[in-house]
Amino acid sequence: MKLHANALLGPKGREVMVVRVLEQGWSVTEAAEAAGVSGRTCSKWLARYRAEGPLGLVDRPSTPRHVPHRTPEDRVELIASLRRLRMTGAEIAFCLGMALSTVSAVLTRIGLGKLSRLDPPEPPNRYERRHPGELLHVDVKKLGVITGAGHRVTGHRRRESQNAGRRARRASTSKSWEFVHVCIDDCTRLAYVEVLTDEKAITAVGFLRRAIAFYARHGIQVERVMSDNGPAYLSTLHAIACKTLGVRHLRTRPYRPRTNGKAERFIRTMLAGWAYGAIYGTSRERTAALAGWLHFYNHDRPHGALSHKSPHARLTELNNLPGFYT
Repeated sequence: MKLHANALLGPKGREVMVVRVLEQGWSVTEAAEAAGVSGRTCSKWLARYRAEGPLGLVDRPSTPRHVPHRTPEDRVELIASLRRLRMTGAEIAFCLGMALSTVSAVLTRIGLGKLSRLDPPEPPNRYERRHPGELLHVDVKKLGVITGAGHRVTGHRRRESQNAGRRARRASTSKSWEFVHVCIDDCTRLAYVEVLTDEKAITAVGFLRRAIAFYARHGIQVERVMSDNGPAYLSTLHAIACKTLGVRHLRTRPYRPRTNGKAERFIRTMLAGWAYGAIYGTSRERTAALAGWLHFYNHDRPHGALSHKSPHARLTELNNLPGFYT
């Protein structure tokens, strides 16, 4: 337990109380009344001070020193050994004839509550392509459709109930999600984003075509595209499109989003700066604000991984060409 050093009856107040009794000749009752505690409490701190000195005035943990019904250490070691064989808590409880709650508590206490704790931490694998267009990272972020501001914005719960009814009516006639397709160049971090209605294969292919055309307008020839293992990117249509466009399609390892980390990190930046960075009345307002924010990201925003240069400045530096977006 941690108390403020100047609290009324913290270590400092207790020291004043015991000093009054031991050095100034106060009675236990008088010192207790002055401190606002009972005589029994004052006697307790006096006994601790006599036995341990100033260290005795510090609070002690409330955990018991001995728990009679605690799981024996040899059983804890056995549970840990079975866990290292990647057995689940239920399997361990069945094998040892123990309650699942007890096994789960033991695993949590020894730091093996999750199977992922058994895997050694992977070292960071940071890389960067040397030339623009060598690798594009693509991904999709799903955002909820804005149908009205809530009471946190308006300050009126009555209006929120009206908006809830309006949202319920709209839910039967319109979709409740928007899909933000993003694409970012590995070398320059130049980004291209569109807000679309779904994440189907034909939509992803159309976005990829427009993204490649966007980079071609800036002198970038795309060679490879990396994505996760979403259904749209696993489809035959997407494979045919990549072959037609002359790009090689790479996919991340399952359950390893860090492989596509540049797209994941860009989405975090985009959400903070655009999607959640302002208050929008409708989804149309949010979509309209995307172009301005994306221009700021590509032209003006300093990027830490680019020596605090913008993606546009990095592209101009690498290509040694006149500036774009004039």
